[in-house]
Amino acid sequence: MIEVLGVDNLLHTVDDLQRARDFYGGFLGLTKKFEVADAGMILYRLGAEEPGLVIARQEWVPPRVWLEVPDAREAARHLGAPAREITTGWVVETPDPWGNVLGFTDYVNAPQLARKR
Repeated sequence: MIEVLGVDNLLHTVDDLQRARDFYGGFLGLTKKFEVADAGMILYRLGAEEPGLVIARQEWVPPRVWLEVPDAREAARHLGAPAREITTGWVVETPDPWGNVLGFTDYVNAPQLARKR
């Protein structure tokens, strides 16, 4: 069993980052937490919670929901899928039986951002 601590982020891909800025930041009025221009990525706040909406410029891939777990490498072993290191820790992604992509991520490289257990 995988212990889920909460929602980490929602991830959507776009082919036009400026159009995404206009829609998410302008039309919807979401507040930008940060942008990584070189990576073509923007993270928007979703209310007062820490989880946000990540918009990334790249070829289309299905939307993802990332869930925070205490140890993504342990989740990867449970799922039989490879984990990869990201800035804040580790993540493993897997499809559910219907093809929806779920990610399980931890904050071992940024423990100050992790949820308290």
